[in-house]
Amino acid sequence: MQQRVVVLGSTGSIGQSTLDVIGRHPERYRVHALAALRQIDLLEAQIDRFNPEVVVVVDAAAATELKARLVNRGCAVDVQTGADALVKLAQRPEVHTVMAAIVGAAGLPSALAAAEAGKRVLLANKEALVMAGPVFMDAVRRSGAVLLPIDSEHNAIFQSLPANYQVNPEVHGISHIVLTASGGPFRGYKREQLANVTPEQAVSHPKWSMGPKISVDSASLMNKGLEVIEAHFLFGLPAEQIKVVVHPQSTIHSLVQYVDGSVLAELGEPDMRTPIAHALAWPERIQSGVSLLDLVACGQFDFAAPDLEAFPCLSLAYEALQRGGSAPAVLNAANEVAVAAFLDQKIAFLEIPEVIRQTLSQIPATPLTDLDSVLRVDARARSYAQSLVESRQ
Repeated sequence: MQQRVVVLGSTGSIGQSTLDVIGRHPERYRVHALAALRQIDLLEAQIDRFNPEVVVVVDAAAATELKARLVNRGCAVDVQTGADALVKLAQRPEVHTVMAAIVGAAGLPSALAAAEAGKRVLLANKEALVMAGPVFMDAVRRSGAVLLPIDSEHNAIFQSLPANYQVNPEVHGISHIVLTASGGPFRGYKREQLANVTPEQAVSHPKWSMGPKISVDSASLMNKGLEVIEAHFLFGLPAEQIKVVVHPQSTIHSLVQYVDGSVLAELGEPDMRTPIAHALAWPERIQSGVSLLDLVACGQFDFAAPDLEAFPCLSLAYEALQRGGSAPAVLNAANEVAVAAFLDQKIAFLEIPEVIRQTLSQIPATPLTDLDSVLRVDARARSYAQSLVESRQ
């Protein structure tokens, strides 16, 4: 029987990789629906190939244009628009699997809706757990949803944990987990060298093909900070049992250190189709289209501690996790505002952590009880961070 799959964020890098894997296994998977913000040229090509029943385009003007194109061609696809349509799409009863790959806070409501509906949730939107970890994990427990991490690091941890892992590290003899970081385009830079880096330099990642926001997060090491917070909620470890190491080859995707001295790791080519294929087929294995790893060709593996003076965003993420409550949501909101300002050349690269630091210091951590409480603190943090950006211009 085919799994019916919804791909939220189908025109992004994760969405495209997901469709590549699905396209290799038409007997196993049926694309029920696609969703995107506004890239309708690519979306139209995806419709032609996968023939979904429903398409959601968040941007209303883009949705209108896509409808007109499809009508002119006699293509009978239900085109819907708006953020509410994303939420309803994630909850459709005929859907088995939801790939949650919409970047940033915009992806939270639909990812949470999929969890609440008890779906098999392939979570590529780390912000869902950073912003709303307690709320999201409670929804997973209550609904019986299957939550499978897509970030290469968390997928590697998932594969390296015992098959019966119950979010209790002590029971399973786990000392700590290690998240690997490529170091991004500025690996080895000192703080003074980062003063005048440009957005073009920041988005030129040496290993991974990602969107601009995630690429800047990788360059600042905030991406790794967000992953530390995500790992806390996924695997139940406190901040002090989650470590980060710079591994520029990006071949060892992450590791689990056990109390008996054993270290289990997942290795592979740096290609997101591997964790996507793993999650789509779990607990089975399927072809992903990724080349098999040649250890001889790899030659050597290098490791280094992250430079927290040059890249303070990682420390800020640990600080937010230790404060708890809404602090990670504040961190995420301030970072999204600061990164957008940097990409628009309104602030310098080194001002990103300063905007985050000041926002964290001014907005107190409060308990999170539901989606509304998350969105309220997110809005407050964004407003404050935006005022800081404007004061720097």
